Amino acid sequence: MERTIYREIKATAHIWETAVVLVAFIAAALGSVIYVEHYGHIVTGMTNQIVWGLPHVFAIFLIVAASGALNVASMASVFDKAVYKPLARLSALLAMALLIGGLAVLVLDLGRPDRIIVAMITYNFSSIFAWNIFLYTGFLAIVGVYLFVQMSRGKPHEYVRSIGTLAFVWRLALTTGTGSIFGWLVARPGYDAAILAPLFIAMSFSIGLAVFILVTSALCRLSGRPVGAMLLSRMGRLLAIFAAAVLYFTAVRHLTNLYAAEHSGFEHFTLFAGGIYTLLFWIGQVAIGGVIPILMIFHPTFGKTSLAPIAASVLVVVGGFAQVYVIVIGGQAYPTALLPGYEVSSSFYDGAVAAYTPSLPELLLGLGGVAIALFATGLGAKILRVLPTNLSDANLNQQS
Repeated sequence: MERTIYREIKATAHIWETAVVLVAFIAAALGSVIYVEHYGHIVTGMTNQIVWGLPHVFAIFLIVAASGALNVASMASVFDKAVYKPLARLSALLAMALLIGGLAVLVLDLGRPDRIIVAMITYNFSSIFAWNIFLYTGFLAIVGVYLFVQMSRGKPHEYVRSIGTLAFVWRLALTTGTGSIFGWLVARPGYDAAILAPLFIAMSFSIGLAVFILVTSALCRLSGRPVGAMLLSRMGRLLAIFAAAVLYFTAVRHLTNLYAAEHSGFEHFTLFAGGIYTLLFWIGQVAIGGVIPILMIFHPTFGKTSLAPIAASVLVVVGGFAQVYVIVIGGQAYPTALLPGYEVSSSFYDGAVAAYTPSLPELLLGLGGVAIALFATGLGAKILRVLPTNLSDANLNQQS
């Protein structure tokens, strides 16, 4: 680690251009907040049936990615993988930035953002949402300390492994809490599954590493710093393993639901008759987010190129977003069984599949959360020494 040189990125023309684009998306998101606050949620695609819309999909995606982005730092300090140690600082910074971006979307989607104060001072501990407030704020605090001890040169640096272990355990608890938001909702047959907690942990590993690969590659390219092909290949193989784990837990979830009679209707809806949700599941989640990236990484020729991990990361991000969309929106669209064993219909859409079409304000708000996360990461790399000047294979092999 003593031979690793960290420098702030310089404000080049390309970096300024990227910053302007991100600020434009943030401004558009703020405009959407004002628009929705003025006219109400009636201008969005959300209804009394679909109360969690596209902004919540973005928020949960970013929160899950934040947990997984910390994996690189955990592999460096907790599991003592020397090759990842130069990337540990950026890993911690990106994890905090992604969580801030995700929470920003949730707060701004309230319609009345000031109501977050109520959630901060009034707690219902029978609700998983109250628990998550402590998990999210605790994650930011612990990872902030983790980044501090990594950057310290004196005695605090001795606690990197201890703080890193605490951060690793905390991020597992955070992702478990996020998955439990849906897994503990027994009223909806699309949720109500304990396996959603480990599934979300596997998703965080996959999505978080994919986002980290893309952000690291982009920052190094913008700042003119080399990234070794072997380093990318190593992370790519790990990404393929995580993508396979997501497919495994997804298969177990659906096979379990098919075995339980109470969930058979939802399974038929998701796997065969759900329209856009079925398409997103098979094409988006399974094919684009799982099977194709794995085949790309382990391809005998293309898998050895530096382009393979980056292309696979893009596909995993797209597939992961489709998976969150199917879980969040699809789980609400399928009707709740008010009287099991009976067919129920009314003017209040009981027994009917709920329709949902995302609106432009929702899309802009979600993209604004992504822009906040990326802008915060870039700003952190500009003012803090978190990015090594040389990530070439020769330099990393010399250090390890």
